[in-house]
Amino acid sequence: MWVSLYLTIALLENIRWYPIFEYYQPHSHTSSHTCMGPSNILCWAPKSVPAASSSLSAPAHPLWKGLASVPGGTRQSPINIRWRDSVYDPRLKSLQVSYAATSCLHVWNTGYFFQVEFDDSTEGSGISGGPLENHYRLKQFHFHWGAANAWGSEHTVDDRAYPAELHLVHWNSVKYQNYKEAIMGENGVAVIGVFLQLGAHHEGLQKLVEVLPEIKHKVSCPSCLLPTCRDYWTYPGSLTTPPLTESVTWIIQKQPIEVAPNQLAAFRTLLFSALGEEEQMMVNNNRPVQPLMNREIRSSFQAVEEGSEVGSNL
Repeated sequence: MWVSLYLTIALLENIRWYPIFEYYQPHSHTSSHTCMGPSNILCWAPKSVPAASSSLSAPAHPLWKGLASVPGGTRQSPINIRWRDSVYDPRLKSLQVSYAATSCLHVWNTGYFFQVEFDDSTEGSGISGGPLENHYRLKQFHFHWGAANAWGSEHTVDDRAYPAELHLVHWNSVKYQNYKEAIMGENGVAVIGVFLQLGAHHEGLQKLVEVLPEIKHKVSCPSCLLPTCRDYWTYPGSLTTPPLTESVTWIIQKQPIEVAPNQLAAFRTLLFSALGEEEQMMVNNNRPVQPLMNREIRSSFQAVEEGSEVGSNL
């Protein structure tokens, strides 16, 4: 079932709204790309991001300046996942996913990535099971991608990156009243991460690709963007965008989905810049890998090191 989707862009003279940073005031955007807000919270990345398995280095996002993590943070995301270090946990259950296309609201350009919003006022779309104790409602999904196919994902596997990464963001509707409360609280958020690798044309993604240059659109239910194999890694982490709160249970799918090169290229047609500003391609919107510190990465499957296969289609 397809539902209508409207591209929402809020631009008032020189003001750009960043709803992904929901509880901050609108920021007057200038061509100097000054860092938004308090430096210990919103300045979240260094001037380059690691490439896949080469010495290449991706250009920085214009908003990324200053510290790479929250001072004192002990469970920041993303991380590098090592096959040999992940611990099989037979107690991890299968992840239960239920997404309804009717709960999809709209897609829009946040100035950092494009984001698909969902009605989270009911239990219509959400997840449970896996490492989760409660039901989590789907709030939105978005992607991170690079300027080239050698990098773009936020998480890496055995130090190798994928061209892009999908994040499906959910919040704990049993423990919290709304998403704003959940992102500030313990076990408030659960994010499913799915790697994208180059390969066959992805019909489900194409419906979303067609949205990007238009105003009225249609998009598919996000279930079609999940891999057929539901094996996953899980670890306690943080949001990868401000406010970087350490409230996230990450569920990283082992199997990537394949997308055609022209589909990923469509992402790179978007712009960071607002109308009237110098055009800047929307690329390299991925946060660099953060220290694992003392965290344990658990897996729902018995890991066999497959580093030689990860990212093989980059």
